[in-house]
Amino acid sequence: MTSMEASIGNESKVASIKTLADSAALTSVPSEYTYTKNPNDMGDANDPEHSIPIIDFALLTSAYPDQRAQMIQKLGRACQEWGFFQVINHGVPESLMEAMVDACQRFFELPEEEKKEFQTRNLLDPIKCGTSFNVAIDKVRLWRDYLKVIAHPEFNLLYKPAGYGEVSLEFSKRTRAVATEILSGISESLGLEADYIAKAMNWDRGLQILAANYYPACPQPDLAIGIPPHTDHGLVTLLIQNDMCGLEVKHNDKWVSVNSAPGSFIVNVGDQMQILTNDKYKSIWHRATVNNTATRISIAVPHGPALDTPTLPIPELLEKEGETAKYIGMTYEKFMELQASPAAYMVPCLDHLRVKDN
Repeated sequence: MTSMEASIGNESKVASIKTLADSAALTSVPSEYTYTKNPNDMGDANDPEHSIPIIDFALLTSAYPDQRAQMIQKLGRACQEWGFFQVINHGVPESLMEAMVDACQRFFELPEEEKKEFQTRNLLDPIKCGTSFNVAIDKVRLWRDYLKVIAHPEFNLLYKPAGYGEVSLEFSKRTRAVATEILSGISESLGLEADYIAKAMNWDRGLQILAANYYPACPQPDLAIGIPPHTDHGLVTLLIQNDMCGLEVKHNDKWVSVNSAPGSFIVNVGDQMQILTNDKYKSIWHRATVNNTATRISIAVPHGPALDTPTLPIPELLEKEGETAKYIGMTYEKFMELQASPAAYMVPCLDHLRVKDN
């Protein structure tokens, strides 16, 4: 038996978190799910000084140069100071976003037997679902189930539940269009041509994943974690959620609870963008907490380069800033493999690519 086969076998023996949470006998967090938080790592839930910046997409794409220039400048500051921002007035119908959340919820509510065909540990399988992160290497199991569907460069049709495929196709197209404009704005905020990053990263063949997370109510939320602190592997990630919050962002060494406006996207800079900008724009640590009230569903949509594209600091930026490259090159596919490996388990993946003298 290969290690991959063993991993799949282990996963099939681990009940989904939904099955566990639905059990009438569950009154406390089982030991394998017990996650110890640092007592100093509490979030500042409602501090207005710790609210992520808001980017008005209508102004970012405005035909009026002054409006667009101001929003591009604000976008650059958000990437540099926060690594996270909220996007409003983006044109994606709120009804479509709600339909996408509903479709994912209906998938998680399918009988376990109907989901088994998608349980796989292969990193880039077009459709896969599971629980925790990687039960083969997890030291603590996570209070979440997940569904991951690759939507670009080729769209993969998940045929159940009924209606998921049609909704996810429209949602992925509309979300990618927003991500493309954000990428253009980021390019311009760096003093580059609008299409510079897209061309350098072979964006037309770039990876897009619809990654849905299911976090059921937990009897002892302070003793469990949805997803522990991590960074995202791509260029930019767009996220939506139901009406339950749970995302926390590390900002100025404090954990900040992110409350988003209805119908908005939460967007964050990924590891590939930090490499491209030679640390100017940061891929920020964030985590998903759980609650004892109701199920939270989030859909993260990471957008990355083409899998065979190596990411390196942009030469024009190095020359402009008088800097040397802080990172060695690695293809996006190899980077994703590294992030999913035991070597990078819960540690900064970028450290493996950092030039030793930096």
